[in-house]
Amino acid sequence: MSANLDLVRSIYANWERGDFSNAEWAHPEMEYTIADGPQPGTWIGHMPKGFRDWTSAWEGYRTEAEEYCELDAERVLVINRNSGRGKTSGIELSQLQARGAMVFHIRDAKVTHLAAYLERDRALADLGLEA
Repeated sequence: MSANLDLVRSIYANWERGDFSNAEWAHPEMEYTIADGPQPGTWIGHMPKGFRDWTSAWEGYRTEAEEYCELDAERVLVINRNSGRGKTSGIELSQLQARGAMVFHIRDAKVTHLAAYLERDRALADLGLEA
């Protein structure tokens, strides 16, 4: 297993418990992109505002890795399943989508870009992979 895959697995080990407090893995100028869904956008910073806003909008938010795939020497794709209840709406996140994806761009043992997809098929299409 590669160091990049080990890094991403360690990040998900925390996220699967709902712990998003550790950001040692993130580059200080990490770019965070929400590629689809109700509020797409891009933010920059160690723990970008978009990431904090997303996770804090949900009660009991968790993301569970279902599949890891090393795309190349700098990118790891994770197919995931998200859960949590909207703090304002009360809606269950699992009702909005079944499976999402994250693409981690890693350089020098730090995540430099993290792209989040609510729709797994959109991530696969953007990467030129089949759904």
